[in-house]
Amino acid sequence: MSWRDFSVKVPASTANLGPGFDSIGMALDLYLTITVCPSPTMSVEYVDPDYRQLPCGTDNLIIATARKVAARYHKQLPTVKLNIETDIPLGRGLGSSASAIAGGIEIADRLLDLKMSQKEKVEIGSEMEGHPDNISASFMGGLTISYDDGTVLETIHVPHVDIGVIILVPPAEFLTAESRELLPETLRHSAATRGSAAGNVLSAALALNDWKTVGRMMERDTFHEPYRQSMFPDFEAIRSFNREIGAFGSVISGAGPSLFVAVEKGEEQGVAEKLKIRFPHYQCLVTKPSEAGIMSYETVQ
Repeated sequence: MSWRDFSVKVPASTANLGPGFDSIGMALDLYLTITVCPSPTMSVEYVDPDYRQLPCGTDNLIIATARKVAARYHKQLPTVKLNIETDIPLGRGLGSSASAIAGGIEIADRLLDLKMSQKEKVEIGSEMEGHPDNISASFMGGLTISYDDGTVLETIHVPHVDIGVIILVPPAEFLTAESRELLPETLRHSAATRGSAAGNVLSAALALNDWKTVGRMMERDTFHEPYRQSMFPDFEAIRSFNREIGAFGSVISGAGPSLFVAVEKGEEQGVAEKLKIRFPHYQCLVTKPSEAGIMSYETVQ
């Protein structure tokens, strides 16, 4: 099978939004761009220095994912070189691994002409990630609300999200596995009931684009934030200050270590400047939701 060089562009994502634990994801206007070229051997080259520590052969997550998809369909993946540029900070709770997995699935689909549906891609990605929040947002764009029990996957897609976003990135990095270890094995029924109610109202408010209600419900989580917030310098002070300066709300982005701040569209630069002054040890990334999900296109020579 002959093919031309092509590129795959995958948005970053933030997950949970508080009580939407492992089920709510939002695509962000930061991108992983992978250019795929024929090559005698499998190889990966990263432009971003922070990513050059990652494996650059068949054990690279993107290539490993593409090969798993090929094996699933009993096909052989051709050898390729991947040239990668990315805006997504590595290991900062912005779906860098999910975007890599989504990219690998899309590459396999295109190289092998699998013609997978979007739902098939999200199902495979959720299986590899362990949950559907980041991966569904990276594939679909906008906002996604998902249920996945390992056999049934249902996703509601909200394509348009009308807010500004600030990501507060601390100097420290920690792994998702480390963050997961902070969570209790069990939760009291009363706490789970409150968390579920907050998640229900959060989901309804998201579907209605009612961000004042979203902001209040984001900060009512019982599933993970109470156990993780101690790892964030000035967590409560940041949350309180965000309320003072008019942000809708702030939450841990995914498993962390970044914080997601939702603000009125058009107010993000002003809020970010205030946050930079008040909390200079955090880096401020100003971004917005991405309505576009994953895209692939022929590379212009």
